[in-house]
Amino acid sequence: MKIIEIKNLHKVYTDNSVSVNALNGINLEFEEGEFSAIVGPSGSGKTTLLNIIGGLDDATKGTVTIDKVEINQLSPRKLTDFRMKNIGFVFQAYNLIPVLTVGENVEFIMHLQGAGKKEREARTQELLQAVGLGEMTDRRPSKLSGGQQQRVAVARALASKPKFVLADEPTANLDSKSTENLLDIMEKLNKEERITFIFSTHDARVVNKARRVITLEDGKIVSDIKNSNLNGDKKNSYSV
Repeated sequence: MKIIEIKNLHKVYTDNSVSVNALNGINLEFEEGEFSAIVGPSGSGKTTLLNIIGGLDDATKGTVTIDKVEINQLSPRKLTDFRMKNIGFVFQAYNLIPVLTVGENVEFIMHLQGAGKKEREARTQELLQAVGLGEMTDRRPSKLSGGQQQRVAVARALASKPKFVLADEPTANLDSKSTENLLDIMEKLNKEERITFIFSTHDARVVNKARRVITLEDGKIVSDIKNSNLNGDKKNSYSV
């Protein structure tokens, strides 16, 4: 089932009267349950594309339709509500709230959604167990390693039971072992719960796990490889 449809997407940034075309006519569709990577050199438009899909930035031209809702047409308040209910975000910098515990960070979005205490606590514990941090509910983020903080960020992204997760360079600050653990967790959630994952990445380890690889250059799609066996072939090596 098609979950995201992007048509003729353009994004132009203007600074001191100089215009930069970050995206140039992007057309893409994503199906439910995809595990996809968007790759390309710095400045190719990866993060811009992810931010527009997630409603964190506005397109200059074109449309983004998610689950039959054209998000470009939503008011700021409705867009915020839509994002909260449908989209999970995982950022390179984790973006955990330092004064909250691990459990409180995961619960935060459910609190905003109005979920009851018992529901929040049960869902939080379920997610922290899933990412291997069930015993760290009461710790502060500063007491965790980078890999552990990123796993908390994944748990938080899944707390609202989103239709899909956008992950912008989620492994950039992680060592090899932490990256492997994190990708295994997300792949497991993708397969078992049919959560759609879309990554923006320079990391070949992420790309080699993906079942679809979309390459951007100068704001345009230059290749789009779909292969259900991509992550099964250990000999594959993709340049990012």
